[in-house]
Amino acid sequence: MERSRTWMSGNFWMDPYHSFLMLNLVLLMFLFKSPMNSETAYHKNQSRTVPEGLLCFLFKSRVVQQHKGERNFHSFYQLLRGGSDEILKSFHLENEPALYTYTREGAAAATSNNDRSNHKAVMSALEVIGFSKEEISSIYQILAAILLLGNVEFESEGESVQILGQDIVNHISELTATDPDCVTKGLLYRTVATGGGEVIEKGHTEKDACFGRDAFAKALYERLFGWIVSRINGIIEVKNYNPVLHGKNTVIGVLDIYGFEIFDNNSFEQFCINYCNEKLQQLFIELILQQEQEEYQREGITWQHIDYFNNQIIVDLVEQQHKGIISILDEACLSVGKVTDTVCLDSMDTKLAQHPHYTSRKHSPTDKTMDFQKHFRIRHYAGDVTYSVEGFLDKNKDLLFQDFKRLMYNSSNPVLKEMWPDGQLSITEVTKRPQTAATLFKNSIVALVDKLACKEPYYVRCIKPNEMKSPVLFDDARCQHQVAYLGLLENVMVRRAGFAYRQQYARFLQRYKMTCEYTWPNHLMTSDRDAVEAIITQHGFQGDVAYGHTKLFVRTPRTLFTLEQERATLIPILVLFLQKVWRGALARLRCRRMRAIYTIMGCYKRYKVKAHFWEVERRFAGVRTMPDYGKSVEWPAPPAALAQFHSITTMLLRRWWARQIVKNIPPSEMLEVRAKVAALTSLSGERKHWGVGRAWERDYLSNVRDSPQTSSAFIRVSKELKNKDSYSQVVFSGFCRKVNRFNKSTDRALLVTDKYVYKLEPKKQYKVLKRLPLDS
Repeated sequence: MERSRTWMSGNFWMDPYHSFLMLNLVLLMFLFKSPMNSETAYHKNQSRTVPEGLLCFLFKSRVVQQHKGERNFHSFYQLLRGGSDEILKSFHLENEPALYTYTREGAAAATSNNDRSNHKAVMSALEVIGFSKEEISSIYQILAAILLLGNVEFESEGESVQILGQDIVNHISELTATDPDCVTKGLLYRTVATGGGEVIEKGHTEKDACFGRDAFAKALYERLFGWIVSRINGIIEVKNYNPVLHGKNTVIGVLDIYGFEIFDNNSFEQFCINYCNEKLQQLFIELILQQEQEEYQREGITWQHIDYFNNQIIVDLVEQQHKGIISILDEACLSVGKVTDTVCLDSMDTKLAQHPHYTSRKHSPTDKTMDFQKHFRIRHYAGDVTYSVEGFLDKNKDLLFQDFKRLMYNSSNPVLKEMWPDGQLSITEVTKRPQTAATLFKNSIVALVDKLACKEPYYVRCIKPNEMKSPVLFDDARCQHQVAYLGLLENVMVRRAGFAYRQQYARFLQRYKMTCEYTWPNHLMTSDRDAVEAIITQHGFQGDVAYGHTKLFVRTPRTLFTLEQERATLIPILVLFLQKVWRGALARLRCRRMRAIYTIMGCYKRYKVKAHFWEVERRFAGVRTMPDYGKSVEWPAPPAALAQFHSITTMLLRRWWARQIVKNIPPSEMLEVRAKVAALTSLSGERKHWGVGRAWERDYLSNVRDSPQTSSAFIRVSKELKNKDSYSQVVFSGFCRKVNRFNKSTDRALLVTDKYVYKLEPKKQYKVLKRLPLDS
């Protein structure tokens, strides 16, 4: 029998892994008091919402009372021990849990949690998820108000009840953004509407005031947790989701549960939790055991039937309409007059006397483990659990005075106001009785089971190895008992008696068709079943399989392993074959592309050559009639293939142009033209001005145009030299410049005749400075 909890608010539908961790962290710290072992069911889900506050609704009683040695919810201790001095001062708190009634029991409890670091982690997680700073501040203000509520004390003065210390009421009023007088009034009085519509105020007794205070604190925490969950749902909800555009909206949901709770004193909370486990066990039976056998019957497979315990009778004991325990509790809560827990137990004893899974001391007088008018026992599938009816009716009613709802709705804090929408109704408008806690819990469980039933569940079963929380201690008897009541033995028996693997013919054929020559790559048989039978026959597995109407059933894993091994062997061969075919296809594709590219390139090159020829022909069409014979015509840029042809053509054009020019020169000038060509060859690049643009005069010193001032003196000197040296003609005369070895320059005149070369001094009337025979 396990001492544990069931985590029903653990269904988180979130995409980002980091956000999922942050969400878990936030809800864990606001929901649980210590780490726990769990059984986790993973299932695919289309929803993206968190069931709001189901477990917090059930466990909110822990806010005001805890078992001995246990802590309250983590969030309170994190605020007190992890909050800064400034924050605690603004909340009118001190960092010692022992000072507050609701956390005093767990103040000295040993824990491995570091409240300070966890507080920082939760604050960071809230910011990561998307809570604003104002919302985070409101969350911790509500936690502080709950702690202060626990310290509110009452005293009786005659028939009236007073609050001890007005300061704490003022602090609560400040934290909840309400009027202090309204807070005081809500704690001391209750507004009641009479049948005639008259509204009266009824003062509380000291006991009623304490009950109302604790109910208010529990409701605050419950509403806070529900608001956090709904706020997270709004943040992580996919906005503007369109299945057509975004595809199938499939996520993984996690349901983290543990098992039955069996304490020394089992009350209303344990009753609800164990009922929840009965429902989940029923779901497990339906999905794993019953569906397994029904599938064999549906497929026409003959097999050995396995008997298993169906706990539907226990579920009906709790939830059946008009006969179940929940219906009896609700009837007692709605009855007029003084109905006690004992009266409710008598009613259950009367109506359930013949039920095989229900008993009490009245029906079993010799069983001294139960007390008269106090205990009843339910024989659950996991074992017998004895419940104490004390407090059942009060916890089932879960009464919260309407005054508190209106008080919170009228708060100026928008977060608080949002948590209490039912507070907008006046006392005269509230006519319908609220559903009881057991009914609300039953409806939530039914909805959860319906949601789980339409998914694909995968179970991770966890067991508690010992009661000492030791990592090295293993209690065989405890573990065997847990394996038994978790239904694992029946599951194994069903699996062993039946077929370990089953698959539709089409999917089986698709996976293993390559292992048979008759089915690869496609079979020509009448149906997929015949093709699957051909695969099984070729491998010799006829005795290990059964053929259903739509599926193949394989009894032992050996058959499947053999097929998988052969498939694994063939896959590399098929992959190489596909690679070869695909690479060949790619090579042929590249070859066709290259051929196309080269064809296009050839055609383009031919086009460029022809276009160049057409352009040359167009530009030089009339060069014969041009005055310069096409010398001014600019050649078009040739393509690379015609570079050499272009140079040859331009040279031919220049030669043709030269012939046209030379052809018009008189024969008498040809000698000078030839001399200029020879000079061009010798002087090109060496001398800028060498007279190519004019007729050569030769004797430039006697020419009046070239030497207007000294020509007469030179003519006289040249005649004298001619008479003296008897030369026939002047070959050349002109000014020059002499440069000696010291780089000094001097103006000189040069006279070249057919016999001598003379160096003359121009400044001294062309005095002969030197004469050299031409032949030397």
